[in-house]
Amino acid sequence: MALIAPPWFPVPPPKYGGTEAIVGLLANGLVERGVDVTVFASGDSLTRAKLEYVHPTARSVEIGQMAVELEHVLACLSRADEFDLIHDHSGLLALSLATSVRTPFVHTAHGPLLGHSGVLYSSALAFNPTASLISLTHAQQRAAPHLPWLAVCPNGIDVDRFPFRAGHDGYLAFLGRMSPEKGAGHAIAIAREAGMDLRIAAKCREPAEKAYFDAEVKPHLGGGIEYVGELDHNDKCVLLRDACALLAPIDWEEPFGLYFAEAAACGTPVVATRRGSVPEVIVDGKTGLYRETHEELAGALLLVDDLDPHVIRRHAEEHFGYARMVDRYLAAYSVVVEGADASLALTA
Repeated sequence: MALIAPPWFPVPPPKYGGTEAIVGLLANGLVERGVDVTVFASGDSLTRAKLEYVHPTARSVEIGQMAVELEHVLACLSRADEFDLIHDHSGLLALSLATSVRTPFVHTAHGPLLGHSGVLYSSALAFNPTASLISLTHAQQRAAPHLPWLAVCPNGIDVDRFPFRAGHDGYLAFLGRMSPEKGAGHAIAIAREAGMDLRIAAKCREPAEKAYFDAEVKPHLGGGIEYVGELDHNDKCVLLRDACALLAPIDWEEPFGLYFAEAAACGTPVVATRRGSVPEVIVDGKTGLYRETHEELAGALLLVDDLDPHVIRRHAEEHFGYARMVDRYLAAYSVVVEGADASLALTA
């Protein structure tokens, strides 16, 4: 089978890149199960599967440019007859073009499907009505129930790579990218209201991200508010392990929130607004706290020390281990390739 990763970051990514991290774990997990896997990614990727690429290095500085993505996607689709299944993680371009191939085609939606995004998915599937869609959460499916959903396959992490600590250093962590929907600006205001220090780790490479940083974050740094940059895995683990909470005042319908699972693996609770995947990924009062509005989050922070880090870690081990993710995808593949009982894939 073939896995198509986005061409923008290596698999796995050295820093930011949730989708690429998932493709990396999925590919390795499938190989461990004896599946013959070819990954189409950038040439600087590392995988136990076979690696095919057009671009020797990830094209991060050209993110979103159609010509780059088109060349990458066609490298796989032009060889579709060599595979019994193609599983795409790259985006709508591959989903639209895959109508030209006879190989069964599965696409995982890594983003929300509201508004214009939902319209684009509907249009893409009009060209490719035989494709099957996989969501990360039920929340994604509820936003577009008319689409041909095959399964819910929650993301997974390698829990053992995240260090656990029962205590903390008293600061709040923010993790993600510099964008209004992730809410770094809100996080600063909430931390100020709660009288707590905040360390912001976020990708800030693209023009829109830099503009948001200059307007909403940079003027408010100092006095316990610190921007620590875009972190690699080891530094991210330290940030999450030593924080009293991961603060996520999101302003969008979060598709999954891989950083929620990563924080849980460190025993660190998540405090977030109740948007998208949050009620499915965070157990309120057990692994974190979620509220309807930003204004309620400062009060919720007063309760984080009541949550047991050992319970949070166990929840991560039981629900977010990548072996569980691989199981879910194998069940979905069996429906597409072998005509197995669809309930095996659709049950969350």
